[in-house]
Amino acid sequence: MDQDYGANIISITDEDGVEYELEVLSSVTYKGAEYLALTPADAEDDAEELEVSILKSVMDGDEPILVAVEDDEELETVYDLLMQNLFDDEEEEDDEP
Repeated sequence: MDQDYGANIISITDEDGVEYELEVLSSVTYKGAEYLALTPADAEDDAEELEVSILKSVMDGDEPILVAVEDDEELETVYDLLMQNLFDDEEEEDDEP
């Protein structure tokens, strides 16, 4: 997968050549690897349930690519870290005047 990082929106192209625009909700480093919580960029802000994917950034030669997390234990740990990160960011926004 190729990706172009921008502000909070990235564009990725899967192995079939399909391009997706995704919003980065949060990122976290775990055991030296970066993980991203992503949602479709065109998702409704008022949607009751947000479709969130967690992908791992790995190096392919000298270029980073995003891959699915295959290990359930790793995914659960990263999910917990990402949720903690999101809630911490939310609390900081609430504390601002």
